[in-house]
Amino acid sequence: MTPGTAAADADGQLRAAMGARAARALEPSAGPVAALPPSTGTSSTYAADTSSTYTVGAAPASYTAGSASSYAGTSTSYDAGPSTSYDAGPSSPYNVGTSSPYATGSSSSYNSSTSYSSSHSGAATSSAHTTVAYEGSLRGRLEALRELIGLSRARLDGATLAEAGQVLDEAAARRRLSDRHTVIALAGATGSGKSTLFNALAGVTISETGVRRPTTAAPIGCSWTDGAAPLLDRLGIPGRLRRRPLQGPDAQALQGLVLVDLPDHDSAADGHREHVDRILGLVDAVIWVVDPEKYADAMLHERYLRPMAGHAEVMFIVLNQMDRLPGDAADLVLDDLRRLLDEDGIALGEHGEPGATVLALSALTGDGVGELRESLGQFTRERGAAARRVEADLDAAAARLRPVYASGVGSASARGAIGLSEEARDEFADRLGEAVGAAAAGQAAERAWRRHANKACSAPWLRLWRWYEAKRFPYHTGKHVVPPPVDKEATARARVEHAVRTVADAAATGLPTPWGQAVREAAARGAQGLPEALDELALRAALPGGRPPRPGWWPVAVLAQAAMTMLQVVGGLWLMGQIVGISEPNLGVPVLLMVLGIVGGPLVEWASRMAARGPARRYGYEAERRLREAAAGCGRARVLDPVAAELLRYREVREQYVRVAQRG
Repeated sequence: MTPGTAAADADGQLRAAMGARAARALEPSAGPVAALPPSTGTSSTYAADTSSTYTVGAAPASYTAGSASSYAGTSTSYDAGPSTSYDAGPSSPYNVGTSSPYATGSSSSYNSSTSYSSSHSGAATSSAHTTVAYEGSLRGRLEALRELIGLSRARLDGATLAEAGQVLDEAAARRRLSDRHTVIALAGATGSGKSTLFNALAGVTISETGVRRPTTAAPIGCSWTDGAAPLLDRLGIPGRLRRRPLQGPDAQALQGLVLVDLPDHDSAADGHREHVDRILGLVDAVIWVVDPEKYADAMLHERYLRPMAGHAEVMFIVLNQMDRLPGDAADLVLDDLRRLLDEDGIALGEHGEPGATVLALSALTGDGVGELRESLGQFTRERGAAARRVEADLDAAAARLRPVYASGVGSASARGAIGLSEEARDEFADRLGEAVGAAAAGQAAERAWRRHANKACSAPWLRLWRWYEAKRFPYHTGKHVVPPPVDKEATARARVEHAVRTVADAAATGLPTPWGQAVREAAARGAQGLPEALDELALRAALPGGRPPRPGWWPVAVLAQAAMTMLQVVGGLWLMGQIVGISEPNLGVPVLLMVLGIVGGPLVEWASRMAARGPARRYGYEAERRLREAAAGCGRARVLDPVAAELLRYREVREQYVRVAQRG
């Protein structure tokens, strides 16, 4: 059958069914179908010129500009914000910048001040209508995605956030439009019969059919209800390609439907695939028309159906041309199609479960078209397709963002074990203590305490000898600070750098790559100047800070040592007096006094040293502790606090991501 014969037969059937009056409305002078002009400004109407009418059957319908119906937008929008944009890159089937029917347009903008309330502007409307309302969990998920993008701008590149911004933009754009309409695209491969099915649903020849391929060169829109002009404007369908269906009982069952016939997705013509990909990202639902020859086509499944598996609730899969299959072959092909869809991960809406609707029909004979029309009517009357489409887009965006916000199953991120453990913090403080030489400083403090104790409790003759030695070898006294060798400075710096890297790696464990990198960068920024700060701490600890505290027994030891010295002096003077004849000769007593002084002095010094061990050790431990705490405080302020701030930011974005990813 040639295209001309098929058109003549269809025209004759229409005349017979509609009667003479309806037939006159289809005369060439009136045109077969009236085209709908595009809307202008905020008031969108289906309008021909003021003298033209579109008449079908006994009920003529007039669409006059300014008198039929207008569309007033709402007061809520996503504005471009302060120079923040998400460029979607070239049109692609599923991913922004690659290929996606969800990538709508070449660029989009997003403003964090957007609200999801359903307030309307005060513009007058000639017919009552409402816009799409996002309520409950859907509204919360959109708000969470907005917060997620705002918190992530400084940490992730724009390309990563582009598609999430696209989801918000398109959700806001669809929310401003009518919820009385459900926009459904009719998509399929070359020769699948989608244009024939489009005409069968409309009840009149709207889309050209024939053996020439491709037949459909541009998207054609057909609306069953007034007020759909803004929706078609959003799809970029011009007025000359907008149509109305045949009025009648079948049309009444599809009130609210806006059906768009797309070019072939596998067309060889330039621009056809771009039309398909762009409009698939904007419609509320899609009907995939397949035929017995191409239902298993790899391009269809790999480029479209498999990536769109999450959109099963807003998807119809129609196996057309069933009249070409003999006997039980139709059931076998339909079962095989269901198997392929299951392999693609597409849930099938069977047994009352949500999922894609799978039907078999013949658009040419009309067999099964009524069942599809009934399913579309119920789907449209529910008025939930737009919200379900946004839910599916959010699911897809969350899945694509998972690598940058959550790690794999079983990881520290998945278990919620994010952050630095006390063990890692203590290890970092210990490493800094080693780098600053806290142990050596404690030992030096202990030696200084002992030295002061020896000076106070030793015999005067020994102090005089030590003073003489100090004059001869001044650098052995410990009073002068000798800078450490260069190799020791390099070793200390290497220890600090190693400590910073270790704690950064521990903090980044389990984090997604971008956030782990942000943690490491924060630690590296904090580590700049840390070795110098630790060197200054060590220098202050090495300088003398006054005399160490004296224990209670110290004055007693000093008095005992003074007594021993006095015994030696008295004994010596007594002997001198006897030698010069001043006193009577008596060697026993003065010799005894001198021996007691000479022996008692070293004994007092030895006892003082034994008694000084405990206080000196405690004094050294205290000095080491203070230096370790100072080094740990310096490391905490410069490294751990910035790392903790990054971890806190990640916890916040992860909470928002969980809200975005979870339904209900």
